Amino acid sequence: MREILPALGRWYAEGSPFGLATVVAVSRSAPRDPGASMAVGPGDEVVGSVSGGCVEGAVFELAQDVVESGEARLETFGYSDEDAFAVGLTCGGEITLLVRPVTAALDPSFGAVAESVAAARPVTVATVIDGPAQLGATLAVWEDEVSGTLGTTGLDVAVTADARGELALGATGQRHYGPRGERREDAVTVFLHSFAPPPRMLVFGAIDYAAAVARIGSFLGYRVTVCDARPVFATPKRFPAGVEVVVEWPHRYLHATPTDERTVICVLTHDPKFDVPLLEEALRRPAAYIGAMGSRRTHDDRMKRLRDGGLGEAELARLRSPVGLDLGARTPEEVAVSVAAEIVALRWGGSGAPLMATAGEIHPRER
Repeated sequence: MREILPALGRWYAEGSPFGLATVVAVSRSAPRDPGASMAVGPGDEVVGSVSGGCVEGAVFELAQDVVESGEARLETFGYSDEDAFAVGLTCGGEITLLVRPVTAALDPSFGAVAESVAAARPVTVATVIDGPAQLGATLAVWEDEVSGTLGTTGLDVAVTADARGELALGATGQRHYGPRGERREDAVTVFLHSFAPPPRMLVFGAIDYAAAVARIGSFLGYRVTVCDARPVFATPKRFPAGVEVVVEWPHRYLHATPTDERTVICVLTHDPKFDVPLLEEALRRPAAYIGAMGSRRTHDDRMKRLRDGGLGEAELARLRSPVGLDLGARTPEEVAVSVAAEIVALRWGGSGAPLMATAGEIHPRER
């Protein structure tokens, strides 16, 4: 939902009701993950997507209906072999959507949630999707405050505790509770949609490849920082708008910068005086991806220097070098696609092979 919140926040501020459809459950090779959203606003304007085009027409009508009725609906779409023309996921799989109307009266917390996401302030929105509670009721949970209610104090307390546990990494999914908040599988089902700050991409080396990697990193939703010790190269005008540019020795900057299990580190300096001390720091800290540019000769020399610096084989095994997948890339933009492809493949467990050479589900939930 993050990418459509600016439009939703504008409609909400204008007092225009809109219908919001959110994926709350998926199975098999459904094309979008839980949390994907589509909304229909004033003048039948549509933003977002829940299936990549398969069921959007039906969801458009559902969103109009819930705005008119003022009542939320839960709908499931799947593939139908019996009726190829039925509304469903032609690519297979199954998705369940909560479609609810949003107005200031029905959801007084929505504006604050939109502002928090825009300001990178962590927030989780808990919504009732099944069971003996009001369908579509919401509770917004921040680290230090709560707004809204799911119907009972016990349920609110239990959900608040779980929601705060999900804030750090932005985990999203369903939880089950009894009427007083006890955890049970046969009672109220609540969908927790967590909005953590965007993950960070740290790009070291302010070269033309860095500008291309920064651009595609921003496109993928990362908060991008480019760092280089050379002020003549590390200038904001060389990089896309919104990219932070820092003049500092790379290893010093990284030493002073927190990272977590979602952080991506791209080392594009391919100069030992920069990248060896930087990688010594990077490989000893949490990160989702650590990649370094350079030829195979450069890589072999770099590995020797890192071993001499005291890094063990388990730490060295985290290094993706030479960086990127084998796409035959030549230009900075092509290399950036190669790097981004490797980051995505590592995140989701993809093989990097052509889909026509693989079998099974295209969008498996787990690998």
